[in-house]
Amino acid sequence: MAKKNRKNTDNHPMFFSSFNYKLIGIAIFLIITGFTAMYIENEIHGFISLFISPIMIMAGYVIVIFAILKHNRGKQEESGQSS
Repeated sequence: MAKKNRKNTDNHPMFFSSFNYKLIGIAIFLIITGFTAMYIENEIHGFISLFISPIMIMAGYVIVIFAILKHNRGKQEESGQSS
């Protein structure tokens, strides 16, 4: 039988886990929603543009930083011991 060409994922693991990508997606959504809400209200002294939008934007940036810095040590230790 013919062998299938399969890529060996052990040599080049993904840089981030799926959890990290989900967090980055949520953070980008929060940032875009915050800027959009600020743009839609279009008032200098509005409640949303002064309080809600900046909180959403800062939360998005904090989540992005957390997602980049979070490292799944359990999987790396398992793969490191088996080598």
